[in-house]
This record gives sequence, structure tokens and C-alpha cells, in this order.
Amino acid sequence: MLVLCQSCEARHRGVCGALDPDQLVGLAKTSSRHKIEPGIELIGDAETVDSFSNVLSGVVKLTKSLSDGRQQIVGLQFAPDFLGRPFKVESAINAEAATAVSLCSFPKAAIERMMKESPELEHRMLKQTLNELDEAREWMVTLGRKTASEKVASFLLMIARNIDPTVDLTAKSATFDLPMTRSDIADFLGLTIETVSRQLT
Repeated sequence: MLVLCQSCEARHRGVCGALDPDQLVGLAKTSSRHKIEPGIELIGDAETVDSFSNVLSGVVKLTKSLSDGRQQIVGLQFAPDFLGRPFKVESAINAEAATAVSLCSFPKAAIERMMKESPELEHRMLKQTLNELDEAREWMVTLGRKTASEKVASFLLMIARNIDPTVDLTAKSATFDLPMTRSDIADFLGLTIETVSRQLT
């Protein structure tokens, strides 16, 4: 398992990069890898949480549901994001594989214990949380003030940055697969499917 950890993207860019070799060995002994098909629920809203995961590949969508069945996509997670909410018994969101997803999962108790023992890990987790807060604020501007074409453009830029961090954003063109259906994109942007289709074609 340690060999896998050393070559893992989350080891270098994710929260595991804050662990010293001994901590990494300890976490590796309790971790497991999973391949998840698109559409499979990873965490249910109000579900008791007993494990966390690093996203190794693919895209996870985070949603909130209303009592009448409507749902809103409130976030997307990409490799090497940390999936979970430490120090909380129940999940406050639903997480679903938007694409085929690879996860490295470990016990909730192990991560929470390491966070208490390791200021470096706690700092890395705080940094990711603050980055997500910044992204949420930027997305509030996108949803509240931008036109339909600007919303779709902002979405495509976000996807390009996260799927391939090395992408040249100044290039005249770039090619990548969209990780979501047009229905999901419409839900995420607060637009109709027809509007999204017009903007993408």
C-alpha cells in the first residue's frame, strides 16, 4: 500500500502530503481503494459518516435536496480533493459519482486523530476548506450576476482548470470531455437544458 501512496497524486497535491512517513504508513494500513461507476451515491444526506476519501480520479458532484424532491448541485470535487467533513457525525450533503471515480478511503476516526496530532495535516485541511470557500463565493457571483453565456463560459473554465491543471488557458482552443450531462450542467448553473444546449453549440 505504501508503494501506491508514494506514487499517488493525493500524496503530493492532496491532504496526505502533510503526513510524515510514519503517519503515511499508519494510514496506508487502514486505507482501501475503490472504483465507482457514474451515478452511484457515495454519501447520503444526513447519513452517519464512518470514513473519508481522497478523490484519485474522476468528478464527484455534491447536492442538496428539497422536501419536494428537487435538488441543487452545490459543488464539484476533483482529484486530489478530500471528500468528507471531519468532526461531524452526519453528512450535510449528498455526494454522487458524476463520472467513473477512483477513491482512496480511510476511517474517519484515523483522520480525526491525525488532525489532532499533526498541525501540518490540520493546516492542509484548513487550506483546502478555505479554497473551497473562495470558490463558493466566486460561484455566487457567477450564479447571481452573470449572463447565461458567461455562466457557461465560467463553468467550462472551471472544468478545464480542474481536469487538467497544466492546460494553457491563453490558448485559442482546448479539448476535454465534459464530466456532466447537460441536465446536470443546467442544474448547476440555474439554467434550462435548452439554454445550456444553445450556449454549447
